[in-house]
Amino acid sequence: MRISGIFICVCILVLSLALFTSGCTSQTSTPKNTNVGTNSASNANNSHTLVLSGSTTVLPIAAKAAEAFMTKNSNFDVQVTGGGSGVGVTAAGEGTANIGMSSRDLNAAEMTKYPSLNVITIAKDGVVIIVNPVNTVNSLTLKNIAAIYNGTITNWKQLGGSDAPIVIVGRDSASGTRDYFNSAVMKNLTTAKTMLEKNSNGAIQQTIAQVPGSIGYVGLGYVDTTVKAVPLNVNGTLMNATVDSVKTLTYPLSRNLYFITKGQPSKDAKTFIDYILSPEGQKIVADVDYVPL
Repeated sequence: MRISGIFICVCILVLSLALFTSGCTSQTSTPKNTNVGTNSASNANNSHTLVLSGSTTVLPIAAKAAEAFMTKNSNFDVQVTGGGSGVGVTAAGEGTANIGMSSRDLNAAEMTKYPSLNVITIAKDGVVIIVNPVNTVNSLTLKNIAAIYNGTITNWKQLGGSDAPIVIVGRDSASGTRDYFNSAVMKNLTTAKTMLEKNSNGAIQQTIAQVPGSIGYVGLGYVDTTVKAVPLNVNGTLMNATVDSVKTLTYPLSRNLYFITKGQPSKDAKTFIDYILSPEGQKIVADVDYVPL
């Protein structure tokens, strides 16, 4: 009986120690912080998550820079998604992204709704008019382009090309490139209802490459051998979007590209922004066919 009593006491002691140890372990766990509106999310492993959202024009720069940045900073997870400049401005303003991306200036309504937005220029770009490679038209004036998108000019033969209907392709309403195009080219003209709306630069590029009679507009980084860039006729001088013509603003459709934060960027966001603005980051801008500052 004495042995049995000792055995029972030992069992009770072991069980008590196990419960005490379990309680201490659960109390020392650290929950993840998922609020991207202030500082980046951090966990017990000291990892940092940055969320970027917005312009598909800026996206190639941000994605390539994120890849290089994470190679140097293994404790960072930089997530980049598109959606358009309007999405980027809203994401920054609402705090659902650490950094918004935009290919246009903020409009009055956005500045009123989000007065604390901080805009940082990270690169320059030229909006390029593209057609299918089989198209024989070798230049267009801004008035020609506006007349095409307005629906006044409907056949390439009206511009010295082949007898083929013009298929106009443009961006969706959330696009900063569309806003810029409407401001710089269309002025007060209404876009024809026949325009095919695409949700990204890449989608426009792909459509133009596949449809012989089509015309579209994209950022400089989306021009490749699958499409033909059309020079702009400026008072008899043919102008292409190049590093020099965009940097000096002699190309008529030159613009800035932006990162946007809600107030001053968090420490983690600033680290990434500083990387983009560094010589290494600006080389990435050039590597993806945009124009460094």
